[in-house]
Amino acid sequence: MANRKMTVRGKFPLIVAFLAAAAILGALMLHKYLEREPSPRVSAHPKPAGRISVSLFFASPNSGGLVRESREIGACGGDLSGCIRDVLEELANGPLGDLSPTIPANSIFRSIRIQGDTAVVTMGKEFLEGLPGGSSAEVTAVYSIVNTLSINFPSIKRVQFQIEGLDMKTFNGHLDLRAPLSPDFSLETTRG
Repeated sequence: MANRKMTVRGKFPLIVAFLAAAAILGALMLHKYLEREPSPRVSAHPKPAGRISVSLFFASPNSGGLVRESREIGACGGDLSGCIRDVLEELANGPLGDLSPTIPANSIFRSIRIQGDTAVVTMGKEFLEGLPGGSSAEVTAVYSIVNTLSINFPSIKRVQFQIEGLDMKTFNGHLDLRAPLSPDFSLETTRG
């Protein structure tokens, strides 16, 4: 039995030494962890809560001109391109009242780039495929977008159109789209 007590007594200093080494190593690791440079955090810009009012231009079913429709949409963050995309998607959702849609409901907005006072809007081929033929449909589609963007975003003075990343000469052969277009509020009419 005496041998057994000596064995436990002989291990005791070893156990104390192991615990001391583990405590020192743990303290060094904690010290190293606390002194390290914090990793840069990507700040998330949460979208502001609430709703904003926007004006969307749709076609008048009677006069062929454009008519404003006010709409409440979710407030967008500080990213102008993202805000423009939200408004264009709402335009593609169509009117709520008796007005007529101006762009296809399945319009896909691939990208929106801001170049000075110009918004470069790149749409998918679905836009062209869903756009009715004729000069009136082309003019109302183009100017419903241009007028909607310029009225809701005062820093946007012109809009350049692209389909699948390519500059367009025209959509349906009627309106020259080689240069960015400014709004044309002379197309606006009243309901009726």
